[in-house]
Amino acid sequence: MQVQLETLSGLERRMSIALPLAAIDAQVNERLKRVARTAKIQGFRPGKAPAKIVEMNYGAQVREEVLGEQVQQAFYKAAAEQKLRVAGYPRFEPAQGDAESFKFAAAFEVFPEVVVGDLAGKEIEKPKTEVTDGEIDKTVDILRKQRTRFNRVEREAANGDRVIIDFKGAIDGVAFEGGSSENFPFMLGQGQMLPEFEAGIIGMKEGEIKSVEVSFPADYHGKDVAGKTAVFEIMVKNVAEAQLPEVNEEFAKQLGIADGDVAKMRAEIRKNVEREVKRRLTAQIKENVMQALIDVTPMELPKALVDLEVGRLMEQARQDLAQRGMQVKDMPLPADLFTQQAERRVALGLILSAVVEANQLEAKPEQVKALVEEFAESYEQPEDVIQWYYASQERLEGPTSMVLEDNVVEFVLAKANVVEKEVSFETLMGQNA
Repeated sequence: MQVQLETLSGLERRMSIALPLAAIDAQVNERLKRVARTAKIQGFRPGKAPAKIVEMNYGAQVREEVLGEQVQQAFYKAAAEQKLRVAGYPRFEPAQGDAESFKFAAAFEVFPEVVVGDLAGKEIEKPKTEVTDGEIDKTVDILRKQRTRFNRVEREAANGDRVIIDFKGAIDGVAFEGGSSENFPFMLGQGQMLPEFEAGIIGMKEGEIKSVEVSFPADYHGKDVAGKTAVFEIMVKNVAEAQLPEVNEEFAKQLGIADGDVAKMRAEIRKNVEREVKRRLTAQIKENVMQALIDVTPMELPKALVDLEVGRLMEQARQDLAQRGMQVKDMPLPADLFTQQAERRVALGLILSAVVEANQLEAKPEQVKALVEEFAESYEQPEDVIQWYYASQERLEGPTSMVLEDNVVEFVLAKANVVEKEVSFETLMGQNA
């Protein structure tokens, strides 16, 4: 086998390989003999057709199979001998051969050399948030609002009430799409409807009918009505006052505290809130560390790997849209939408692999077990969750990857200039972590 390697650009390589035809022909003949033993050819019993007839029927197919296998084997053997780390899949092209050799060329990319820059001078922000009694009170209020009851009242509607209405809208006397509804419920004062629409309902009683003029903003999402003025005929069919449950024994039982002890309820809520705060802080710190690694490790990325990642992200997007009930079979998804995210993922994958290998940061079994047990804490039957993870090595891949990333985060924080920053509870919980 003759091999010639050339560098086309940064990561691009081209390898030209010549394979002896004699060896290929020998393999083709050997495979045709095996095919002949079971070949079903019209006019002959299975395995009794002459070699020439077998070759006429199967020769081209067998030669194509042998060439495909030989090309793959020869390429990866040559790459290993040249100590090349091939990124993605090579592109094979036939080349001009001769009477004694079959020649082909393979265009491919190699992995870049990853050199992590100096982290000592890199500032990494480490957010921290304290969970106080005030945060627990706010969480209790949220839980109360989630269990709000609405009691019908005969008074005038006010902010905070839930109203059920019929309405019909018209612009210049003509009804418009989406401008009418029956038995439509919403809360006054929460910005669910346009301000003029809500203001017109405040003060109305059950059974009352009123016309309200509403001006749609110029940037309103409905282009057909944006910037126009409509008149809505509104009938109030029900006014209900919100009643929040008392924080008492019954409320505690609704939240899963068997004996209704309010103190136990607050302790359980604190535990859950602190767990969520920890999760979000960990996610934000990890994000900051990953960005720091990218900042100090510039590199050229193999286009093949980026393209593969773009493909995966596009498929994930299609599956997500399909789960939302959208028809995505023929929906075009521009690759450009996913390129930046794909590049970031590829870069982090290469960097993390290099950092882990260079500093022996592999996930230890006891670390994985501790994380799985932490996952299981939030379930009613933690033992079942732990058993589910350990029933399959594939299920442990997620926790193992998370531990590996945590090890990298800990390593980087020990090297970098860490700056702690207080983050309010509201800001942290408002982040999509």
